[in-house]
Amino acid sequence: MVQIPFNQPYYTGQEIEYIQDALAKRTSGDGIYTQKAAELIEERIGCRRVLMTTSGTHALEMAANLLGLRPGDEVIMPSYTFPSTANSILMYGAKPVFADIDERTLTLDPDDVIRKLTPRVKAIFPVHYGGVACNMDRIMEIARCHKLLVVEDAAQGVNAKYHEKYLGTLGDMGCLSFHATKNYISGEGGALLVNTTNEAIWEKAKVIRQKGTDRERFLQGEVEQYSWVDWGSNYTPSDLLMALLSAQLEAMDEITALRKKIYDFYYEKLATFAKESLRIIKIPLGYDSNYHLFYIILSSSQERLRVQKGLKEKGIDAFTHFVPLHLSPMGQSLGGWVGQLPVTERVSAGLLRLPLYAGMTRPECEYVVKALLEILTKGN
Repeated sequence: MVQIPFNQPYYTGQEIEYIQDALAKRTSGDGIYTQKAAELIEERIGCRRVLMTTSGTHALEMAANLLGLRPGDEVIMPSYTFPSTANSILMYGAKPVFADIDERTLTLDPDDVIRKLTPRVKAIFPVHYGGVACNMDRIMEIARCHKLLVVEDAAQGVNAKYHEKYLGTLGDMGCLSFHATKNYISGEGGALLVNTTNEAIWEKAKVIRQKGTDRERFLQGEVEQYSWVDWGSNYTPSDLLMALLSAQLEAMDEITALRKKIYDFYYEKLATFAKESLRIIKIPLGYDSNYHLFYIILSSSQERLRVQKGLKEKGIDAFTHFVPLHLSPMGQSLGGWVGQLPVTERVSAGLLRLPLYAGMTRPECEYVVKALLEILTKGN
């Protein structure tokens, strides 16, 4: 039987050469490949400053620290995301306030953000879902009107755009991920984009990343030896991981083009079948995706389970996605309840992600679509 995995890493062929070079030079953090990866990101997406991190989670934790969050503060964010977004807020005693999502993009709904505003809100954490942007014009307008800071969780949005601007560059800070499940990978890894002109935030970010020391100044020859100057942790990735990532970042156009072909094939074959009982992902005009995933939304969790099981029987791995955070055990301990976010709950109950990876072949795509349409037709 044919076996189609949900995801498979894609390698360009340059990775081994770079890793061997890193082994010969420096395996600890902030070697030539850490610098190279940061420069590739800066040049590609036009952000002001980049700090490479050990994960997207750590980039979020750094951002939350730089916001100066304290107990009693609130941060508005979607419930439909990975726990790292909320954990970074809780880490400093602040409270995540869960807002609903826009049914068109499955990203933070600006109208619900407005409904969730209180005097305690200090920031907004929009999450770009599946390589498709939030409505950043509205979100930034709300932030400006209420003097709030914005941290973009662009873990799934690396190399995607919102009206010609790269995700992660529109807010005060942006957080990227290069986890093995993402489009461009280092196994584990991330980046913090610092877009604000506030120099104090940039200087503090460098200290936090270097275990609370002024080691960055030492490396630049500004001090004779470095010392402990503030709180921090070890957020610096190994240069081995950054060597792998550098090869991936150099091939971003190649990888994106391969993923787009799969997305386009799925969309072409499934768009005519889509109806009230089946929705498929659709990228709005002016939004440039990185084609991180392709999802379908079925009419109920029971129908989704039927389709997922049918695909599995045919050797195809298809997966659901996030359990809404407000319905998770931790979310309920924070006051979450069923019915709180109707769009999030309805979408999450029916969403199923199809296999999509850069090395996927046309026959594999055809097999997935044929199997899916057989299962959907059988259910009617």
